[in-house]
Amino acid sequence: MFPPKPPPPPLLHLARYEDYTPLTSEEISRALSESSNTSAPGPDHIPYSVWKSVHRLKPSLLSSLLDPLLAHGFHPPSLKKALGIVLDKPGKPSYDSPSSFRVIVHLRTLSKILERVVASRLSAQATICALIHPLQCGSLPGRSTADAALILQHNVESFYRLRYKVSTLFLDVKGGFDNVESPSLLALLRRKGVSPYLVQWVGSFLRDRTCRLTFQGSPRLFAPVSVGVPQGSPISPLLFVIYVSSLDLEVPRTLIISDIDDFGVTVASPSYRTNFRLLQKSFSALFRERPPQSTSPSPFRKPNSSTGGPPGAMSSRAPCRCNDPTIGSYNHYHLSPNGIPSGNQRWYGLVYIYYANGW
Repeated sequence: MFPPKPPPPPLLHLARYEDYTPLTSEEISRALSESSNTSAPGPDHIPYSVWKSVHRLKPSLLSSLLDPLLAHGFHPPSLKKALGIVLDKPGKPSYDSPSSFRVIVHLRTLSKILERVVASRLSAQATICALIHPLQCGSLPGRSTADAALILQHNVESFYRLRYKVSTLFLDVKGGFDNVESPSLLALLRRKGVSPYLVQWVGSFLRDRTCRLTFQGSPRLFAPVSVGVPQGSPISPLLFVIYVSSLDLEVPRTLIISDIDDFGVTVASPSYRTNFRLLQKSFSALFRERPPQSTSPSPFRKPNSSTGGPPGAMSSRAPCRCNDPTIGSYNHYHLSPNGIPSGNQRWYGLVYIYYANGW
């Protein structure tokens, strides 16, 4: 006698959200147009070119497949599997430490199509729900790194015409995408009034993710990934920008410009010493307002540099030291004998070269 068959698992009943707008083939077309055929596929090895051919032959197929997922706020486990390619960082003296390697994550292309659609819908609500500060220049349509650089240049030159000393402190968020806490992010989205189906989908998207690392001799097993937002996802930069939106503060006499995880804190006053004190206060305010961190006690790396002088980077005749232990100590550029700063400043991939009449 064989034992009786176990009962089937209960069916999963998902509610359909009333505020949901059906997914259209036009949204799929836009998502595919932003996807490169040369992008490496995920564990299923299906490139974008396949989905583009499918969509060209039958435009309604992908939207009919993905629409129920978004309508019910559900992202299936099969689409949450990733492939992590482990590469060594060049020039390291030793490769005995994990920090000597980096991981390039490849996600399933079908999942990334839906992620692009959700990113587009969520970015449309970002302005309406005040999810992102106007001076956050990353991850939104119509904004770019060039905007951040031009805003900084415009404000520095404006202050310089008023004969102020202008100083900027450059920071980036430590750990970045790896330190996003899903419960805190979802609570923020709900509090800001984001559509419930989007909040539900984001929660499902970030939950129960797995990744298989690929290197010589690696086991072909998927391991759970329980922290952060996935690297390589079209929606991850936007979710991260929303998560750290509390750092875009309205600090008196301070201009804070950001591009995803890079922040530039600019102050102006009649003296560099006053500027330094203002920067210390601004950094302390940013540290107090940092979002919850799951794996890192500090949201910032050490400041990259503080530069000055006409018309805008911080300078000092002697190295200045900051007493805040979270900042550590760092040097400013030195002034030459005639009071003009020496050296160039790199920010957001751009190099500012100081000439006699400005940067």
